[in-house]
Amino acid sequence: MKIIEKTRLEGLATRSKLKGFGRKNWDPPEPIQNPKCVQNRMGTQVPFPIPRFPLDNRSMPTDDFPNILAQFRQSLVECRDLYRSSGEIAVREQGHRIKHTPAEFVQLMDNLHQALLMKVFVTVGQCDRAFSKNEQTLAEALIQHLWQLQLAGDDLRAVIVEMADKAMKLKWYALFRPFDEIAPLRNRVGELESLVVRLANLVARADGAMKPVESASIKSIQEELHRQLRPIPIDEPAEHAAADQATEKAVEIITQAADKLPTCSGESASAGGAPSKASTAAPAQPTLAETLAELDQLIGLANVKAEVRTLANFLKVQAQRTAAGLPTTPLSLHMVFGGNPGTGKTSVARIVGKVFGSMGVLKRGHLVETDRSGLVAEYAGQTGPKSHKKIDEALDGVLFIDEAYTLIHAEGDDPYGHEAVQTLLKRMEDDRNRLVVILAGYPAEMEALLESNPGLLSRFSRHLDFPDYTPLELACIFAQMCTKNHYRLDSITRAKIMLGLTWMHAERDEHFGNGRAVRNLFEHALRRQANRIAEITRLSVEQLSTLDAADVEFEDCPAEVHARLADESLRFKITCSHCTHEKDVPQKFLGATVRCPKCKKEFTPEWGACI
Repeated sequence: MKIIEKTRLEGLATRSKLKGFGRKNWDPPEPIQNPKCVQNRMGTQVPFPIPRFPLDNRSMPTDDFPNILAQFRQSLVECRDLYRSSGEIAVREQGHRIKHTPAEFVQLMDNLHQALLMKVFVTVGQCDRAFSKNEQTLAEALIQHLWQLQLAGDDLRAVIVEMADKAMKLKWYALFRPFDEIAPLRNRVGELESLVVRLANLVARADGAMKPVESASIKSIQEELHRQLRPIPIDEPAEHAAADQATEKAVEIITQAADKLPTCSGESASAGGAPSKASTAAPAQPTLAETLAELDQLIGLANVKAEVRTLANFLKVQAQRTAAGLPTTPLSLHMVFGGNPGTGKTSVARIVGKVFGSMGVLKRGHLVETDRSGLVAEYAGQTGPKSHKKIDEALDGVLFIDEAYTLIHAEGDDPYGHEAVQTLLKRMEDDRNRLVVILAGYPAEMEALLESNPGLLSRFSRHLDFPDYTPLELACIFAQMCTKNHYRLDSITRAKIMLGLTWMHAERDEHFGNGRAVRNLFEHALRRQANRIAEITRLSVEQLSTLDAADVEFEDCPAEVHARLADESLRFKITCSHCTHEKDVPQKFLGATVRCPKCKKEFTPEWGACI
């Protein structure tokens, strides 16, 4: 593909010019040639028209605006990081579906982030038909973030008008599509929602009190998020075929959009400065140290982490022996992950692929997820080609087969399933230096599968067990999501979460969602918080960043579980992070800095087991 060159100011149009992203196509606007001019029908540069809404130079009194501006700037950077890192993930794990270079696809994701920021800012900022002085300050920060330009006065007004015109033509789904339809990005929906709602609220609160029209505008954005990002649960087990189809469609549309973006002309380059060129370098392969650090950040899974580190150390020694001319010990890298849903199997499989990639064991180390539907066909003669196609996608990486026990039906003849398994076994032998296979599923069912097929049993000698998370570990996962998305929890909210998670854990069965259930709980809390604060006219940044106890809702949880919050005798067992001394404390100490009575050192007990 021809390298896309745009001036910084031309990006106002070209970076939002993503025809085909929405559920319905829209006619893309013309690119900006000069920040103070537009083209008339004859192609002549003429001055910008007077805005349809005035720029109000009055500043509403709000002592919190410096904090709002700081949060706004930080959120802009986080939005860019979210989209660019998501592009890198898509390239790493869905590279076989992307026709253009990795750098070009990541740049397209960056363009999407820019269009999203314009859409959010203009939707909220112009809903009252006027931009205040504080909102102009936010606009200056936005333009500085997007194009590294410092604008003021007429130049700022001109760009705001153009932003408003372009943003209103963008469809929300055009900007959300990758997170809805590219499977590896689906678990980042909560982060996207959090960023969008936070940005919208910051723009609305810039003047101090929120106007009813601004509240209505934010609610409309929340409704779009909820409606657009919920229709296809492609990250659920047994839906990998649907995920593949959605991913293929999304990637095709995104990559096709690149050809619709114009290159800049010499005239526009002189008007806006030197054009920027997309880097042709692919996203860097993470190092072994970075990958192991990512492993350490996972909650719980102590035994799994130890196994992965042991494997990495063994491979490192083998590489050193090879370099020294010493013989090495053959080792099967194929694995079986046994555990209930949501216990981190896919996350660890992705990290294992990165470990192999960083050490040169595999050329890419990407992860291809599938299940029976991705390997077994419905009619005679189709299973072999279907299995080969999926395996080819995983070459030089890891093939992760979820619910692998369904490959062969436990009851009755299953010739197509047996054909898929035999195809897999042959390819594992033929491509033993280019393919690692990980089978995953419920522990008992996986044992039955291996025992039913000697070929599988002999090739999968490494078993990793993924136990259910404890209530404390589930709470830590919730806290990790809060930290990543800049949300705070007070002590009573922490106590409510601990009581609810303890109840969920006690009532669980083999279908308990573990980490997935916590993610759903967190995303539901974000929506409830957004609805709760939407009617508050004067809201501080602290309130905007706090999840209240009322925001966290456990469906079907008996009322008596959380009635204990009013019981003064309720206690939680906390552990000193320095000397591991344990002590039972009331709920007010959760999340507070305390002094250990044994070692006399201060620490902050984020959570505690319910007593």
